Amino acid sequence: MSEPVVIGDATLYCGDCLDILPTLGPVDAVVTDPPYGIAYVHGADKSPWASKHNEIPVTGDNRPFDPAPLLAVGKVHVFWGANHYARFLPQGGGRWIVWDKRIGTCQNDQSDCEIAWCDAMTTDRMIWHMWNGWSKASENGIPREHPTQKPIEVMKRCIELAGITGGTILDPFMGSGTTGVACARLGRRFIGIEIEPCYFDIACERIAREYAQLKLFPPEEPRRPPMQLELEP
Repeated sequence: MSEPVVIGDATLYCGDCLDILPTLGPVDAVVTDPPYGIAYVHGADKSPWASKHNEIPVTGDNRPFDPAPLLAVGKVHVFWGANHYARFLPQGGGRWIVWDKRIGTCQNDQSDCEIAWCDAMTTDRMIWHMWNGWSKASENGIPREHPTQKPIEVMKRCIELAGITGGTILDPFMGSGTTGVACARLGRRFIGIEIEPCYFDIACERIAREYAQLKLFPPEEPRRPPMQLELEP
């Protein structure tokens, strides 16, 4: 494990999260899209779809995912793709976030939605955000850096739905760093871990670029409503 890279309020580690987790202090939430074997049973060769169609391998994509080590970390958990490993999650606890990425448009050979499990909500919630090939509600013209990369706006919204208003958010499968970018925009502290050096470098670059943008164009402070003065009769 190399020394962490610190960018703004983000601390980024390149290495295996199972090795790094015991070295971290307490975190408040775990928000991640783990490599749970995305479509790994598809095709005659049984090879993982993401790894097969990408030059950079997606480590862990060819085997089922066990969330147990992450459930022991943090108070709040948001796990994308949890419908694929729901049997390993606490029974009777947690609700679902459903991201509708087609919004009623024609189907293709991929899923119309993606699903996340969250143990901090009391009801199921929807996120509507078009993300269908070149038809996107955001990040138009920006190439995808990782095969399972999600829109920044979707990650921001799931953090908000989970009620994570402060503290430190951990993504132990950081990929190209979208959760870190979302945390920067929301003003949350972030810890990211990525085992693949190429994706780690991409995440560092994206998060650094986001903090540079925030320095140039800081978010506006919320406007206070005009003060109401009571006039004496």
